[in-house]
Amino acid sequence: MTSTGKIALILGANGGVGGEIASALLKRGWTVRALVRDVESAARRWRDKENTPLFVKGDAMRRDEVAAATDGVAVIVHAVNPPGYRDWDKLVLPMLDNTIAVATAIGARVVLPGTVYNFGPDAFANPTEDTPQTPRTRKGAIRVKMEKRLRDAAKAGAPALILRCGDFFGPHAANNWFSQGLVKPGRPVTSISYPGRRGVGHQWAYLPDVGETVAQLLERREALEPFAVFHMEGHWDADGTRMIEAIRGAIGNPGLPARAFPWWLVTAASPFVTLFREMREMRYLWRVPLHMTNRKLVAFLGREPHTGWQEAVRETLWGIGSLPA
Repeated sequence: MTSTGKIALILGANGGVGGEIASALLKRGWTVRALVRDVESAARRWRDKENTPLFVKGDAMRRDEVAAATDGVAVIVHAVNPPGYRDWDKLVLPMLDNTIAVATAIGARVVLPGTVYNFGPDAFANPTEDTPQTPRTRKGAIRVKMEKRLRDAAKAGAPALILRCGDFFGPHAANNWFSQGLVKPGRPVTSISYPGRRGVGHQWAYLPDVGETVAQLLERREALEPFAVFHMEGHWDADGTRMIEAIRGAIGNPGLPARAFPWWLVTAASPFVTLFREMREMRYLWRVPLHMTNRKLVAFLGREPHTGWQEAVRETLWGIGSLPA
């Protein structure tokens, strides 16, 4: 039975993007359930929040446990990912298959936070939602498969919403380039390690903006296509200097040194460290200026939610413990 109420189930509410989507929906009066394996740990993240999700113990790898949390649900946000990119090829698609099967049974819309990984280095500089996808990485290939399954599911009665974004950063984001490459979480910022080439643009997505964008799209879900795909522009750094200057401004040190990212170390360690191997695969995104434009999103919403560079970077640094309160 299809639900028309404002009830959402979040898979991955402990993560950066899942948590921000949950927050944005709660602010808009939605009832939010969060399927988590460790309820006590999840609740600690929300202990200072005025509104919190209803935590339900369960595992996204177990279809029956996902289904048990879906009473009255109109939307399932699929924001769950294996930590540290471990076992992506074994876990990602089975988890999505469980979500799709449950959503199809109840007629719920599946929301997938997407990425730029779908596009390989041969894509045009400004790929649109319909640009052909020819990824050259394992993660990109898996992302394309995920979207294809959602397209097929939409035809079978489970509509989908995909919001493709640049590299995530935000106060609750863990596995991302900002906190794993540019700065060191939990430590004062004494220098910036920048992975990109001078003059090459890079696309970022501030997670609270991602959450708000998804929430605004879902507020108009009756007007969405069965298979709806949007690009978010987020924070476009046209030449690789804007993020560096924003970090310097947040720290209050305009002379903070910016050094080249040690790609040689990542290359040497990638056979032994999963995270480094995955980072090396995505190196092309620091050499090619892939800039997803948001014309379709703006035409639908009127404007894209956007936090200024300085505030977004300051909140991120504070959230990862790299800036005094």
